Amino acid sequence: MPPKKNEGSKKKPAVSEGDHEEITVAEILSKTIVGVILLALLYQFYVYIQVSIVAVPALPKFDLNVWWGPNNTKVQDSSIRPYRIVLSDSMQENLRRKFEAYRRATRIKSLNETSEYGINSEVLGQIFAHWQFKYNYREQSKYLNKYSHFKTNVQGLDIHFMRVTPQPTTENVKVLPLLLLHGWPSSVRDFYDIIPLLTTPRSGHDFVFEVIAPSLPGFTYSQGAVRPGLTTYQMAIIIRNLMEKIGVKQFFIHGEDIGSTIGSHIATIFPKQVLGFHTNTPVNLSKLAQLTLFFGAIFPTYTAGDLADKIYPLNDKFNYFLEEFGYLHLQSTKPDTLGIALQDSPLGLGAYIIEKYLLFTNPNNKINQDGGLSTFDKSALIDNVLMYWSTASITTSLRLYKESINNYDTEESLARIPTIVPTWGLRTKYDVIQQPDFILRWKYPNLIGITNLDVGGHYATFEKPNEVADDIFKAVKHFLTKTK
Repeated sequence: MPPKKNEGSKKKPAVSEGDHEEITVAEILSKTIVGVILLALLYQFYVYIQVSIVAVPALPKFDLNVWWGPNNTKVQDSSIRPYRIVLSDSMQENLRRKFEAYRRATRIKSLNETSEYGINSEVLGQIFAHWQFKYNYREQSKYLNKYSHFKTNVQGLDIHFMRVTPQPTTENVKVLPLLLLHGWPSSVRDFYDIIPLLTTPRSGHDFVFEVIAPSLPGFTYSQGAVRPGLTTYQMAIIIRNLMEKIGVKQFFIHGEDIGSTIGSHIATIFPKQVLGFHTNTPVNLSKLAQLTLFFGAIFPTYTAGDLADKIYPLNDKFNYFLEEFGYLHLQSTKPDTLGIALQDSPLGLGAYIIEKYLLFTNPNNKINQDGGLSTFDKSALIDNVLMYWSTASITTSLRLYKESINNYDTEESLARIPTIVPTWGLRTKYDVIQQPDFILRWKYPNLIGITNLDVGGHYATFEKPNEVADDIFKAVKHFLTKTK
């Protein structure tokens, strides 16, 4: 019998040349499709970078007469009327009852002698003792009314402002209008020490200032909006309309904290009316600025120069922001809930507000036994707290943070639009945000100069009025020289 053929030894059919060609074409086609998809994604990313980060958007068109007050048929009093700050007897009696309840309540002592868990109980005890036994309501009320206060209705809201004119000067000394803009949780109280420095003529300068200092809408003595949407650029429009109403068509601006953002918006939206912009919170809030600092961590000295140790390492900055800026998240999400708790307790409100002054003046205060309280006038700090307490305005002031988040797209667009107004920045040693000059010039191409102080913190106008006043005079002198 012939041997059986081995089934496993059967030869596999040969692959034809045509089959090779079919596999090669399929692979090429697959790679081509992947390549096209990647190119499309890269193009989309490029477009996003250009449109959302790099490109300068057109200035949005704003309604300059948005009505923020109640919708009713009542005729609004449009006059400019004198106003007086009152610390009423009934308010003081209410405070005494709440203080007595606090004194009798069980108190929780801090775990250590620092303020790492929040304001230290011993520091709060010093504030409480001063407020209850040493704060002189009669004298402080007289002091708070030492300047001329007014109210007038702008876009449906009663807006409070101080207007302080200098003493009569010689013919060779010009009087220049200066708009002062406070932030949060501050108020016009921050300006009481700097106003006489600005309204007094000084040698080497042929000008002096007339000061206009409004309370921001929803802050202390200025009425809050009755509908959503009152963000920083809407406040900028209200403040500009206030200046128009009181007859000041062109003016200089000094702002800090949120007041700096509002001042920057006024300069961006109404550049022909702003003669110069000075800020002790010089910052570019655009995405491009933040990304540049983020990737600049690879070469920190090249990116930030002398500011490298204040900006980097980023890990330290992130940890600091995570620990100290939780209040931003609360105020940007649930301002009304937080406001109810703060308005119910005057000492709780005081702890919340004063802690910001102590911490942002110098971050090292957190580990100091007195929290930095000894460097401040306690009555001045309590003045500011009472401005919020007596007007029940802490909730309406907190809402600004949520409004800014809700209107982020427009806020960010304004941050990318260059402000052509002459600008001067004042950097303090301990301010929470520091940026190199080249990043600031993206927003302020007409940045005339920067002053770097080896002292001071975030609320420099309140803490270092002499240094800030000197810098404002220096900046305006340069502005006037450039204009000539």
